Amino acid sequence: MKKTKYVFVTGGVTSSLGKGIIAASLAKLLQERGYSVTIQKLDPYINIDPGTLNPYEHGECYVTDDGAETDLDLGHYERYLNIPTSQANNVTTGRIYQSVIEKERKGEFLGKTVQVIPHITDEIKNRIQILGNTGEFDIVITEIGGTVGDIESLPYVESVRQLLWELGKENAIVIHLTLVPYLAAAGELKTKPTQHSVKMLMQSGVSPDILVCRTEHEIAEPIKNKLALFCNVKEEDVIESIDAETIYDVPNLMFKEGLDSVVLKKLHLANDKLPDLKAWNNFLNKFKNPKNTVQVGLIGKYVELHDAYKSITEAFIHAGAVNEVNVNINWIHSEELTVENVPNKLKNLNGILVAPGFGERGIEGKIEAVKYAREHYIPFLGICLGMQMAVIEFSRNVLGFENANSTEMSNETKYPVIDLMEEQKSITDYGGTMRLGAWDCKLKEDSKVYNIYKNSLISERHRHRYEFNNDYLEQIEKAGMIATGKNPKTNLVEVVEIPTHPWFIGVQYHPEYKSTVLNPHPLFVDFVKATLEHSLNS
Repeated sequence: MKKTKYVFVTGGVTSSLGKGIIAASLAKLLQERGYSVTIQKLDPYINIDPGTLNPYEHGECYVTDDGAETDLDLGHYERYLNIPTSQANNVTTGRIYQSVIEKERKGEFLGKTVQVIPHITDEIKNRIQILGNTGEFDIVITEIGGTVGDIESLPYVESVRQLLWELGKENAIVIHLTLVPYLAAAGELKTKPTQHSVKMLMQSGVSPDILVCRTEHEIAEPIKNKLALFCNVKEEDVIESIDAETIYDVPNLMFKEGLDSVVLKKLHLANDKLPDLKAWNNFLNKFKNPKNTVQVGLIGKYVELHDAYKSITEAFIHAGAVNEVNVNINWIHSEELTVENVPNKLKNLNGILVAPGFGERGIEGKIEAVKYAREHYIPFLGICLGMQMAVIEFSRNVLGFENANSTEMSNETKYPVIDLMEEQKSITDYGGTMRLGAWDCKLKEDSKVYNIYKNSLISERHRHRYEFNNDYLEQIEKAGMIATGKNPKTNLVEVVEIPTHPWFIGVQYHPEYKSTVLNPHPLFVDFVKATLEHSLNS
């Protein structure tokens, strides 16, 4: 079995510096040098997973093939590396404590006093090494959420300290990401925040091997010298991470700074093959040099926080590059849409996407957006709740089922065209109990969606409790909305489309989770192509 090497990424000074992007960029460079790499995220909050967190609190909840509800950084990892992640790639403090407490309840500690050290730290170390112990990876990059100095991060930093000693310096290193702010009044970059952050890390017994410094201005050699001197690293180990035009520029910037070379040198790994970024840069070139622009309305209820729809916006970037189109997203709050203002708010759009979500708030606005797209022949894509809204709108306005609804919104509706899945009716806990992860879907071979996928059997990721109610399938299909994708085992409807419409598709699953830079999702690619055709013909 190969000896796995470990890279730990910590953050200091402030949150939101981009540890996930740095970790993903490094992983991409190492992958393109021929190494097998994976990334994991350790989150210090006490929730078991992000599944019960409000999107305003945490942004998008990302879902893996094996049904893990995870941090949105795992989406970055998959989009950069083009390989799937799993339950093992995201660990929270809640999950760590839950596991330790369950073991204590079973008597596995033989009556010993259970403590943060060694029991919690041992559990963290075990979780860190799960991926490495598979023998599949040369390098595991572990991003530690939060900021050094946070109380909740201390057990993780202590676990890293122990692992560095246990594994040896040639097998495990620490990258510390910090901020080097520019003070306009003084007209200079200031190193003191980074010095204090490194000092705090060292007080926990961990010395960084590499400093990655986020900055708005170029870091000159004297500043790098100063940082190296005060932070106990070599000057070549001080890596500048200047603000980039796009997150997809960061791998190139890190390569230019030599981050991957420094990492390989410290891990005693071969450093002779340069990363092959040809396909990556081909995507980047198309993304930055579009030939056309299309206007797509994203109708949702969390639009104030764009990270709530992170995978969707990234999927549009990937699909836009394929079509050499700039997809300009118009963020439209569904609560603000009414029968009266919909024509004015949506009239200049080339495509309409009704986004996923939960709960009653804003659904009438989503239904009005679906109606406008259907009646005005505007390309429409409904995802999860968006697909359900399309079914409700069609039932109300084409079939004449007055006040048709989902039982999620109204238990009293006379026409529950969307209903709670049978196996969900006895469930009382909300965390991790939805239909989650990858499920098969059989596509009708004479359908638009089949022509898009070029396959009759697909696998897509889900995150929902409510489904199309098959009691109404025959009536809805007779009226012109066809179920063109079904789960082959349960017969549940996964895809609906209107064949008489230029491009009208609703999917119960989340195609955005599987779109990557080098493998853009075909549904988004074709949807963007349809919006381009609409813009050229309107």
